[in-house]
Amino acid sequence: MIEIRDFRKVYDGLLAVDQLSFSVKPGEVLGLIGPNGAGKTTTLRSLCGLVVPTSGHLSVCGYDIEKAPIEAKKRLCYIPDDPPLFSDLTVEQHLAFTASVYNVENATEKAAQLLETFELASKKTTRASDLSRGMRQKLAIICGYLHEPEVILLDEPMTGLDPHGIRKLKESIRIRAEQGAAIVISSHLLAMVEDFCTHVLILKSGQQRFCGTLDELKDSFVSHQNSMTLEQIFFHATETDSPSLVPSLTE
Repeated sequence: MIEIRDFRKVYDGLLAVDQLSFSVKPGEVLGLIGPNGAGKTTTLRSLCGLVVPTSGHLSVCGYDIEKAPIEAKKRLCYIPDDPPLFSDLTVEQHLAFTASVYNVENATEKAAQLLETFELASKKTTRASDLSRGMRQKLAIICGYLHEPEVILLDEPMTGLDPHGIRKLKESIRIRAEQGAAIVISSHLLAMVEDFCTHVLILKSGQQRFCGTLDELKDSFVSHQNSMTLEQIFFHATETDSPSLVPSLTE
């Protein structure tokens, strides 16, 4: 489970995220959406301990990310927009290293299955520097999944993936949610978010505009226009100045 309460982050006097509160329960997939600079990546990086919050409480599986960072990080994976890899290590060496860090049991079998799922088995002896952008993204995802995290944080995970890769990733996210993982996906691909996310959080200029289920979001716009898409709602939410779309749902 993920829990954020009154999260605030200021960079050199610039307010990046302002009093953000939300939770993600096991089995839920939260789509984190907003314009560039809305605070999405800052939120994800803070959740995994890479950014220190100015104030507020952030916890993963009951562990405070500041007070118990090791326990929290054991239970999560974070895959950034441009995942850092070791250029001189092969695919299988990346997986061996990841398995040793997390003390993964049956690592060889799990790695082989993931490589097959993401169609990277034929590249296991290839160095990361010789992989395409999409293959590097797949390798980062496989490394993230290897220790079977309870919390999965994905920042623009479809970047560089071809249609087959996107389908495999979407299937993997659904499976892990069914198995009880709490998942947050930051993405500009609104159709994808609408397709399989159970909840949506809309950010604008570091402020929460809406947090709730897709049905709640769409129901709040019935009076405006029937059958609005997430894209239409997104533009309405980010191009108006009201502090919140549905205050009762964000409290």
